[in-house]
Amino acid sequence: MKSFSRAARVAEQIRRDLAQIIQNELKDPRVGMISLTNVELTPDYAHARVFFSTLDISHLPDISRGLARAAGFLRHELGRRVRLHTLPELHFIHDDSLERGASLSRLIDKAAALSGPDEQ
Repeated sequence: MKSFSRAARVAEQIRRDLAQIIQNELKDPRVGMISLTNVELTPDYAHARVFFSTLDISHLPDISRGLARAAGFLRHELGRRVRLHTLPELHFIHDDSLERGASLSRLIDKAAALSGPDEQ
């Protein structure tokens, strides 16, 4: 069994804590139902790229603005939960892998339906 590096453990802890803060404490109505999919830390922990996904893609610009505006608050609250020498600056990035996966799945289903049962 491979153990995770310290950076990976810290990134996962940041992801869990941020998700909880966003869900329970963030009051910005622009930031609705989102899922934090991953956190990538720079080696010096100065910056964290926080990847998020949403089911409501039509509100993506509002969600992105809301997260950018709340980054300072989220960083402050994160500092109360995670003890690090350097608390990372948060950069929120939309993760479209779920949408791409769903799109590819639809294309595969469509291609399979067009090919008919004889070719499968």
